[in-house]
Amino acid sequence: MTLSTAFTTLFGVRHPIALAPMGGSAGGELAAAVSRGGGLGLLGAGGGESEWLARELPIAAGAGKPWGVGFQTWATSIAAIEQALEYGPRAVMFSFGDPTPYVERVRAAGAAVLLQVTDLEEARQAVDLGADVIVAQGTESGGHGARHGRSTLPFVPVVVDLADGVPVLAAGGIADGRGVAAALVLGAAGALIGTRFQATAEALVAPSIAEALVRGRGQDTERNRILDIARSSRWPSKYTARTLGHPHLDQWRGREAELAADPAAARLAYQDDVTRGAVTPLPVWASEAIDLVTDLPPAADLVPALAAEAGRALARAGRP
Repeated sequence: MTLSTAFTTLFGVRHPIALAPMGGSAGGELAAAVSRGGGLGLLGAGGGESEWLARELPIAAGAGKPWGVGFQTWATSIAAIEQALEYGPRAVMFSFGDPTPYVERVRAAGAAVLLQVTDLEEARQAVDLGADVIVAQGTESGGHGARHGRSTLPFVPVVVDLADGVPVLAAGGIADGRGVAAALVLGAAGALIGTRFQATAEALVAPSIAEALVRGRGQDTERNRILDIARSSRWPSKYTARTLGHPHLDQWRGREAELAADPAAARLAYQDDVTRGAVTPLPVWASEAIDLVTDLPPAADLVPALAAEAGRALARAGRP
C-alpha cells in the first residue's frame, strides 16, 4: 500500500514519515539515511552552532534527496539560519518559541516552513504565519515539549481542524507503523518521529545512550525541568523534558524551586556526578513509546519498514 498524502506530495518523498530534528543526535548521517529511505530527514541543528553546522550540513545535503533542518527557535539566530540555507534545504523547521523573525527569510529562500506547535495558541500563530506544514506535538514525546500540553491523540485532530487544509504531522509517542497509521486516521498527513530514530545505527548518540533506549520502558520516563535546572540549561520554563529516570530526578523531585535557588551549586553538583561516572553527561531523552524500541537498525531500512507496517495496520482497520 502506497501512503500518499499532502506531505509526500509537497516534498516528493515516498513515505509520510519525517525525522524529528533532535538537537545534536539527528546529525547529517541520520538525516541523509532517513531521506534515502524515502522519508524527510531533518537535521537537528539546535541553536545553530556554526562549527557543528559546517560539519553536518554537507552530509545531509549530500544524500541527493529531499531534506531539511530544524532549529530550537528560542536559541537560534539569523546567522545560523543563513548558514543552513546556503545548502539548499527543502524545509526549515522551527520549534519552541516565536518563529516570526525567521519565517519570511526561509520562504524567500524557497524552502518550506515547518512550525512545531505544543498548544492551540502556538497552532493559531502557525496558521497566521502561513506555515507550509504544522507539526502537532503531544506530551508523550521524548525531549522537550509543553509543560501543560495535551496528549497526541486528542491534540492532533484539533490542530488538523484548526489548520484547515495545511498539512499536519503528528508527533509524540509514535515509534512504529501502527503509530504512523493512527496519525493518518486522525487526519494528519504523516508523522514526525524522534526516539525510534534516535535508536538507529546513524544517530549521533553514545553507545550507552543507545543501549538505554533499547532497554528502556515507557513507565520509566518522566517529564520535568529538574535536569535543565541542574545543567544550567537556558530552556524556557514553558517547556519541560521527558527523559528516562535519573538520580537527580529522585533527589530533587518536588523541590525544583529549591534547586533553582542556587543554580551555580546545582550545576557544580551535576558536573561532579558526571565526572565520577554517577550520571551520564547527557540525559536520555525518550518518549513514552520507548517500549517499542528493541533494536538499532539502519535508518534507511527503518523508514520503509515503518511505512509497510502502517499500511498493514490500515488494511486491518478497514476490514469489515
